Amino acid sequence: MAEWQATVEAVGLAMSGDREAGLAALMRAWEETREGDHARRCVIAHYVADLQPSLEDEVRWDEVALAEHAQVADADLAPVGITSAANMAPSLHLNLGDGYLRQGRRREAEAELEKGLQQRHELPADGYGDMIRGGLDRLRSRLDEATGEEDREA
Repeated sequence: MAEWQATVEAVGLAMSGDREAGLAALMRAWEETREGDHARRCVIAHYVADLQPSLEDEVRWDEVALAEHAQVADADLAPVGITSAANMAPSLHLNLGDGYLRQGRRREAEAELEKGLQQRHELPADGYGDMIRGGLDRLRSRLDEATGEEDREA
């Protein structure tokens, strides 16, 4: 747990509403990681993305989070009470799909949505799971609207 301490504190600060201090703390925690610290890098990048001032940087950090997640095992997250690395995946795909859609990258957004939906069964039956399931549903609706708008313009 000691290696996670700075990460946990940085996430807490980021979630407290102080965006600047949270981002600074997360970036310090990132600097403390090594290349093989996939779990911590995944978690840090996931929260750093949400604090970015530009959509491009947000998407870039969401891509980093998802890439790092590919190397994360359940045991890697156990020190911070996350029992399943798999139940993080739908949230990561949701965030990246949302960013892609806001960038106008509809095909990439649809691909991320489909990956999130395929892993939706990994979500816990609790408030977190409900929030991510709702987010996936809203992303589907927004993609459907964007497709309808393209069809009307054609």
